[in-house]
Amino acid sequence: MNMDNTKGKERGMNFLIQPKKYKSLMADEGSRAIMDKTIAFFEAMGKERLLEDFHKKTWYREFVEFIGREQIFAKLLTPKEYAGDDPDARWDTARNNEYSELLAFYGLGYWYCFQVSILGLGPIWMSPNEKEKQRAARLLKEGAIFAFGLSERDHGADIYSTETTLTPKGDGTYLANGEKYYIGNGNEAEMVSTLGKVDDGTGDYTFFVTNFRHKAYELKKNVVSHQQYVSNFALHDYPITEEDILSRGQHAWDSVLNTVNIGKFNIGPASIGITEHCFYEAITHASNRVLYGAYVTDMPHVRKNFMDAWLRLVAMKMYQRRATDYFRGANENDRRYLLYNPTSKMKVTLQSEDIINLLWDVIAAKGFEKDTYFFTGTSEVRGPSKLEGTVHVNVQLIRKFMRNYFFNPAEYAPVAPDFSLNDDLFVFNQGPARGLGKVRFHDYRPVFDAFRDLPNVATFIEQIDIFKELLEKAGPDEAQDRDPSWSLPLGEMFSIVVYGQLILEQAQLDGTDPAIINQVFDFMVRDFAHFALQIYGNHSSRDEQREYCSRIMLIKAVPDTEQYNAVWNKYVSVLDGEYEMNK
Repeated sequence: MNMDNTKGKERGMNFLIQPKKYKSLMADEGSRAIMDKTIAFFEAMGKERLLEDFHKKTWYREFVEFIGREQIFAKLLTPKEYAGDDPDARWDTARNNEYSELLAFYGLGYWYCFQVSILGLGPIWMSPNEKEKQRAARLLKEGAIFAFGLSERDHGADIYSTETTLTPKGDGTYLANGEKYYIGNGNEAEMVSTLGKVDDGTGDYTFFVTNFRHKAYELKKNVVSHQQYVSNFALHDYPITEEDILSRGQHAWDSVLNTVNIGKFNIGPASIGITEHCFYEAITHASNRVLYGAYVTDMPHVRKNFMDAWLRLVAMKMYQRRATDYFRGANENDRRYLLYNPTSKMKVTLQSEDIINLLWDVIAAKGFEKDTYFFTGTSEVRGPSKLEGTVHVNVQLIRKFMRNYFFNPAEYAPVAPDFSLNDDLFVFNQGPARGLGKVRFHDYRPVFDAFRDLPNVATFIEQIDIFKELLEKAGPDEAQDRDPSWSLPLGEMFSIVVYGQLILEQAQLDGTDPAIINQVFDFMVRDFAHFALQIYGNHSSRDEQREYCSRIMLIKAVPDTEQYNAVWNKYVSVLDGEYEMNK
């Protein structure tokens, strides 16, 4: 359908990864080699084999062998201190996020193997147990994968209800007993960081290391119908020595939550990768399909779906990129990542689901075809929002920061983009997992004001101002605060403000086309009004609260047909035929 437009394709592709023209964000050759080798692995595998393995639920043996042979997990997941003479090894959040996006582009299962290895290594790198750290580094070089033995069947990740026990034998050793559930990589993890309680009268939490090869480790089953292995395993008098213990007491408790902080931030990039591959397939299919004498993408409702999908995808990527700078720059005096992280988890993952819905409404029956990546994407895109805390858990978490964010800003030095070759060691030294209500943030208003000349940003500012007034003069009472049907849409509205702030910060750094930003805030205005409507319609809302919500809802995004069409032609339509995976 589209005429050749090489420059146009380059402009449009720059926002989405394109494996066959891949441009890593990393400056160093070692990192670029990791990305290039991974792309070569999957493109050599080919789409037919990739999808066949997915449908047959084949454990990804060749991928595990590949990452071991090429030392990829060893380079990505070993801090320099334990990496020996490997110059490419470091724990770099920016690089790990990029790799996550790339893996999920080809399949969520491959990302999942990486993700649960990250979780399994968290308590190890946080531990004072040097011997186990050295062992982990050695196993990474040998190609091992890792697991995080936290959840149990009856109560999931409810740490308080942990039933696994470590019972002292009286000779300085222990016996571990208990059953774990939902444990990724539990079938082949050389080190499973396992959470339990010490049965010695203290009830102390403890992390200790188990191994799938031990006879006291019973691998019961894979609890999911998928190529990834999400295990149920049981420990039957599994012998544990002091050398196997990673942490105990408060340190173990903090290690749970701080490890989840690390893993949580790795989930958004997976959602991005899935939607990027689906977008390529969908727009290429629709752009070359004629119905009722017209190309499908010339139909206004179809074009709107693609525009909304692409703009939401670009916004996801911009938010995640900027949030990464705050994650890498975190320290004991700057914990802003504790808001930006769960916002990524709940916002980016849900946006990916919206994007798939928009695309699927266009390609319809094509989305069911088993020889498309899109079909795998539809089954997998719902997963990330349920991992490392459900959406409602993360929304309630970010609400803890709302008062300081709006009413008690602090001064911070500007945070520059960080692509340094440094370890992000603070992630292993986050300190006590408490005090969230004391975290303060830089003033959100200056960056919004800097873009006030864009009509939809100005419109969004109007909505923010009304929302802030609602919080100040008609905020939730105690009952509403406890009621998720009321507090969740309130938290969603707050998250959109945070989301918009970091998108604008990234736009300043990138010099993003203002037309794109104005169109992004078109959907932001609409989304904000959507959640205001939910509060308005809640039976417990007071009249004064409904008045504020009405004012928000009546503020409309500012249309600009010429700009809308220009963004479509310059950035979106040119993605027709831009990428197709090797057969």
